[in-house]
Amino acid sequence: MGLLGSMKERLNRKKVQPKEVEYVPTQEEVSLKRDDVDIHDRKQRERYVRACLEQMAEASKELETLGGEYNLVTSYLTDMEEIEALPPEIKEQLSNMAKQLVELEDNHKKKKERKNIMPEEQYQHMERIAEYMPEGYEKLKKTEEYQVLVKRDLNRLEGEKQAYYFRKNELQNGQKNMKGMTAICVGSMVFLMILLAILGVTFKLDVTMGYLIAVLIAAGALTLVYVKHGDSERELARVNKAINKIVLLQNTVKIRYVNNTNLLEYLYIKYDVDSASDLKKLWAKYEEETKQREEERQLQKDMDFNQAALVRLLRKCKIQDPNIWLHQAVALYDNKEMVEIRHGLIIRRQKLRKQMEYNAKAAQNAQDEVKDLVQKFPEYAKKIIDMVSEYEKALA
Repeated sequence: MGLLGSMKERLNRKKVQPKEVEYVPTQEEVSLKRDDVDIHDRKQRERYVRACLEQMAEASKELETLGGEYNLVTSYLTDMEEIEALPPEIKEQLSNMAKQLVELEDNHKKKKERKNIMPEEQYQHMERIAEYMPEGYEKLKKTEEYQVLVKRDLNRLEGEKQAYYFRKNELQNGQKNMKGMTAICVGSMVFLMILLAILGVTFKLDVTMGYLIAVLIAAGALTLVYVKHGDSERELARVNKAINKIVLLQNTVKIRYVNNTNLLEYLYIKYDVDSASDLKKLWAKYEEETKQREEERQLQKDMDFNQAALVRLLRKCKIQDPNIWLHQAVALYDNKEMVEIRHGLIIRRQKLRKQMEYNAKAAQNAQDEVKDLVQKFPEYAKKIIDMVSEYEKALA
């Protein structure tokens, strides 16, 4: 009779007599029907007894689950009564702490709902290069500015070089023209000499003065050409020297330009940006995002601190489950909320009690049915008790 006796004892222990609602299951809801069972048929009898045992076990299991939940709800209601009975100064302290906690939770929720200023991947990238900032931005900015200056110098030097090349071409063309003028002067003097000689022989004229004038003109022209050619040679030398100087300077500036370009490309890759202005914008966003995340972390710390303080105070007030009040802190300072929670708990407890009474009745009926079978059919009593023992061992 182990299962039958212990079953009854457990049912009596778990059964609670409520005051709020009286609920008695109908006989039809919990009874087992024996009318269609031939007890003298072994298979039908064993199946029927097994059904009774399963009903008792299922009801007992459900009673244990419901009992635990019922006790939990009852403890919540008891805690509410304890809170209502606290001294005014303690209640005020609880109210202030709860208000502060709810305010922190609301602020934290708003912070969580905000849109991030920058994507997480971009934020992590900026976090990795944060150690180089803001010096990194200044370096990139100066490198870009220097790039502009060096490029400007290259363009200016190239312009000066082209101007000197243009002047060099002018001087070289002028020298070619002077050579042509020299040939013309010499040819003209020779022609004039021949002409004067012919005139002197043919017409018996005195052409001495003509020779003198021709020689003077030719000498003056050749002298002028020589002087101009000399000036042109000296200026051409100065131009070539200036060109060489510019080329050397260009080579130096080009080296600077190439080095600065390489440095600029490296910095762009390092910071994953296209310009210093982009890096500046990203850094500003990163600082703002970091500030907001720090505010969120501080809010979380404040929430944790206030939650711990509230739990400690509730424990001092002998509240059985202080942690649950962290999720309904509003009720600690809003009486309307407290009334609604109490009402909900009472309804839950009533429903639990109904289920417990139903299962207790079902288990009791199944147990009575097995006992009745043993009493009315003593010839099968041993077999029925053996089935009970086997079933009890299987459940153990």
